[in-house]
Amino acid sequence: MKYIKDLREGDRVFDIYLCKHKQAAVTKNGKPYETVILQDKTGTVDAKVWEPNNPGIGEYDTLDYIEVYGEVTNFQGSLQVNVKRIRVCKEGEYNPAEYLPVSSKDIDQMYQELLGYIKSIQNTYLKQLLESFFVKDQAFIKAFRTSSAAKTVHHGFVGGLLEHTLSVTKLCDYYCKAYPILKRDLLLTAAMCHDIGKTKEISLFPENDYTDDGQLLGHIVMGSQMIGERAAKIENFPHVVLAELQHCILAHHGKYEYGSPKIPAIIEALALNYADDTDAKLETFKEILENTNETGWLGYNRLFESNLRATRLE
Repeated sequence: MKYIKDLREGDRVFDIYLCKHKQAAVTKNGKPYETVILQDKTGTVDAKVWEPNNPGIGEYDTLDYIEVYGEVTNFQGSLQVNVKRIRVCKEGEYNPAEYLPVSSKDIDQMYQELLGYIKSIQNTYLKQLLESFFVKDQAFIKAFRTSSAAKTVHHGFVGGLLEHTLSVTKLCDYYCKAYPILKRDLLLTAAMCHDIGKTKEISLFPENDYTDDGQLLGHIVMGSQMIGERAAKIENFPHVVLAELQHCILAHHGKYEYGSPKIPAIIEALALNYADDTDAKLETFKEILENTNETGWLGYNRLFESNLRATRLE
């Protein structure tokens, strides 16, 4: 099959893809059409079915695996597939692994590395809290290992939440060595727990979409709630330690305009904010570079508010 990342303007498409999303719409002239998001393990692409009543367009729905025939066009600088025919595929015609983006890193190895950081925590209350999630809670462990860290922007793949969390934890561990004033147990616990709410905010693949609670509450609030509920089950958990840990969770986006309920008020919260932002932005830039064959200037990017350039070593 031809992967989505390899599609180019003018290509003819005749392959099987996952229909990640389907939505009926109407043009300004009142003509019905359908917007479809096609997905494989390399990414997604927007598609349009301009003649949904065409006999060549079979009945299909979201999360169906569909054989698509069409042409790749360019619309306002983004690729789009103009779909002519659709057929729903039967089980056995496709390999589901080809349609789910997965971390390039070994999930088992990453999780063992994260458990190593938990073993290094000295504070008995924080260690019990971490173990209650990452060692004893099998449902949480399964969700955490397979969740993405975002719907699209960065680490949007199976194992993405684990990969992001481990990277943030490593950065925070470095910060503790460079700045001994930081409370290592507090900061590393916050790093490992800062995005646990995403196990409830975003559904598992192949959907990988916001849940109702995710839309209404968001992962920051839910993460703080999860910490509070779990700490309440640990006898004599110090109130001050819990408050500082929850503050780190609530402040890890750094600014109100970035969806942060609080702005960092303690140094550990500030360190977590910078570690989280560093990993998210570098991963986002990396994914942009990996998904283009262009060299030199790539055009304006809204997230970075800059015209980005791909550097190439001679």
